[in-house]
Amino acid sequence: MDTVDPLARAQAWLDFINTLEPDQFESVVADFRDSGFTRENMSEYAMLLTAWAKVDPLEALDYAKANTGNPFARNTILASWVTTDPEAAIAWANDNYDGDQANPYMVGVIRGLAQYDPVRASELMASMPYSNERGNALSAILPHIISQGGDAAKNWAMSIDDERLRDGAIRRISEQLAKDDPRGTAEWLATNGGDAANGSIDNVMGVWAGKDSSAAIAHFEGMPSGKLRSNALRGLTNHMATENPREAANFLDSHSNDADDNTYRQFVWHSFRDEPAIAAEYIARIGNEDERNRMYRRTLEGWMWQDLEGASQWIGSAQLPESVAKHLEGRIQEISRRRR
Repeated sequence: MDTVDPLARAQAWLDFINTLEPDQFESVVADFRDSGFTRENMSEYAMLLTAWAKVDPLEALDYAKANTGNPFARNTILASWVTTDPEAAIAWANDNYDGDQANPYMVGVIRGLAQYDPVRASELMASMPYSNERGNALSAILPHIISQGGDAAKNWAMSIDDERLRDGAIRRISEQLAKDDPRGTAEWLATNGGDAANGSIDNVMGVWAGKDSSAAIAHFEGMPSGKLRSNALRGLTNHMATENPREAANFLDSHSNDADDNTYRQFVWHSFRDEPAIAAEYIARIGNEDERNRMYRRTLEGWMWQDLEGASQWIGSAQLPESVAKHLEGRIQEISRRRR
């Protein structure tokens, strides 16, 4: 473990693990944990647990339950065991959990099973109630589903019966597929609609704009009015605002009928770094009064810390709500005192 070269250390570690007898693993794991291993050594820890699971998974799990406070060891052992004896690993996970929430032991099982039997892994995930554990299971399955290709991944997502789980899968798959095929991903979302499409289209359009802004804008122009189009506008203007806030503002103005509060709020955040004055101008377009006032305070205070003189001049010339103006006046005085 003192070897500096990571490849040499990994090879030496494997050579060492291969010398261990089944009854030696517990003491080696205990010594390893007592040595104060760090994040950089987690791969060696995982290798050790994986090897233990192949020779005595029950002993390994008993140790993990008694001595570890997070699920890493348990999940690593279960992920290893399920590759050699899936039915036994699944049965252990079911037999050792008697709660009424999502079975935390099933996450490790699904992680290992997803590598060679994603169908069975998907069935186990679908049987879990909505929970962080189910989200972790989804994260474990998705890389193996996406590796089968875009069409297979889309079909897999649409085959999920649970609406909430299906929406989560669509969101995560669209994020990955948009990197290589933003047009196809945008068209898929438009066809399937729903909350997942509405929640994902902004990211897809932003990615597309980064690759081919003309094509992304042309696609947007052809979209029917509605929430999907509004969210697509947000994705385009977010991307534009990071490169040219004034151009983004002009584009937003020309499509104001499609903009909603979230569009304007996101535009403010994405344009603020390069053009705080432009960003501040658009806060007034946020319809919700409480949200608008919070945005004024947060954005303008941030501007004060960057450029007190410029922010103060803008505030002095703007028609701000009385409560906001009074709050900002106090902040200007406080920041001025701190800088003296």
